[in-house]
Amino acid sequence: MADVSWTIVLFGILLIFVDLNVCQETTSSPWPVPYKRFDSRPAFNSYCQAGVVPFCPTGRFPNTIPKFHDDDNVEVYALKAPVFEFEFGDLLGLFHIMHDAMAFKNLNTGFNYTLEWYELVELFNCTFAHVLKNDSMLWCNQGAACIYDGVDDQHWLKYGTLVKVATISGETFNKFAEWVLWDNSTAIYYETWTVWNEPGGEMWFDSFDCASFVLRAFDKLGEFGTEFNQSIHLNYTRINLYSAEPQLLGNFSEIEATNPELAQNITHFYAQFQSHQPMGKLLVHLLEAYEEVFQHNQFYLFYNYEYWFLPMKPPYIKLTYYEHPLPKSNKNKDTLYYEKNNSD
Repeated sequence: MADVSWTIVLFGILLIFVDLNVCQETTSSPWPVPYKRFDSRPAFNSYCQAGVVPFCPTGRFPNTIPKFHDDDNVEVYALKAPVFEFEFGDLLGLFHIMHDAMAFKNLNTGFNYTLEWYELVELFNCTFAHVLKNDSMLWCNQGAACIYDGVDDQHWLKYGTLVKVATISGETFNKFAEWVLWDNSTAIYYETWTVWNEPGGEMWFDSFDCASFVLRAFDKLGEFGTEFNQSIHLNYTRINLYSAEPQLLGNFSEIEATNPELAQNITHFYAQFQSHQPMGKLLVHLLEAYEEVFQHNQFYLFYNYEYWFLPMKPPYIKLTYYEHPLPKSNKNKDTLYYEKNNSD
């Protein structure tokens, strides 16, 4: 329960700076830093444990996804529900803090499937490192795809969205299934933050989360020739940080070897964001973190297993909810992470 409470505290801070306007994103410049893919998924550290939200509890066996007959007709759905709906109902949905997923309904066989991509051990663990007793840091930030039988229409419709966006053939679905397996083996870690130089400005780092998966999955279906219903308009949540140009610090071993004081500063920064601590200490650390980010204008970002220094600047942090159009067919994009788009 501690992870859920801590995450709600984090979202509480975000809501101070939330922007609920709805508008269309537009393309930006050569940034962001490309998301690093891996040759294969590494073993998950046994120290990392889920709290109240186990990963994919009813999912199919890992690295399996159903195959359809080539001539099957398959409906594709976009799904949205408020984060922590199981605990708080529509509370976070009121602020557009949404979880995204997708579903497939095979009209020939009658079988339905839900496909999601999310954190293995909850959001807070993917956002901040664990600082261990010896002052070393451990990241529990893997994310992965989960596919399970059936679609809980009531769950998605009660406070969120369940809308058909396309109909594809079984052949297209099978191609997509192969892509999902590849994506799940090479895109292994979750990234909470999107980092910009200013609202509507240049993007430094793109997030990699549940919405990111749905967007790149839709793009891949578009590459396979899927005709999406362009009358459907879907919005996606971003958690944004704002800073001047980031400074690459390197991986932690390099930093420790060349600049022990900097390594200590990074460790101290993340020690303020520990979910497993008494509430009194948590509040003290929260105030210290507020001072560090909003008064001293500094944030240490972990991205591609390297640390970056962010010289923070107003508005510092903002949660946004913006429309991203469904793709046109046969786009043949090279990028498989979030579009290089502006966000306000």
